Amino acid sequence: MQAVARLAVGIIALFNLGIGLAFWARPEAIAARFFVAPTDVQGLATVRADFGAFFIGAALFALAGAWRTDARPLVVPLAFLALALAGRALSLVTDGVNPQALPPMVVEVVMIAMLLWARRAFG
Repeated sequence: MQAVARLAVGIIALFNLGIGLAFWARPEAIAARFFVAPTDVQGLATVRADFGAFFIGAALFALAGAWRTDARPLVVPLAFLALALAGRALSLVTDGVNPQALPPMVVEVVMIAMLLWARRAFG
């Protein structure tokens, strides 16, 4: 069970790492896929810094947990994902439901569920 949990967390980590590195390498292209439009050089720097930090930070802590079979580092990506999901839910309440809002929420819920399961499996 722990081996499967480690694999699942590793996949989550690599998924997030890939997105984070894309924000560093090609911020305009990946920002557009996230419906964000940086308007100038400082906007690109903000996209690289803030989005990159979110995804790479979550990935590094998930990798640490998977590598060491340790539940404690998984608290960080769980917190990041829960806060992101809460922000999306707030947007649904304040801005209305948009069909494009649901797929990322599903991905976040699935990652949260997998990370919670892995925390239990790691003990």
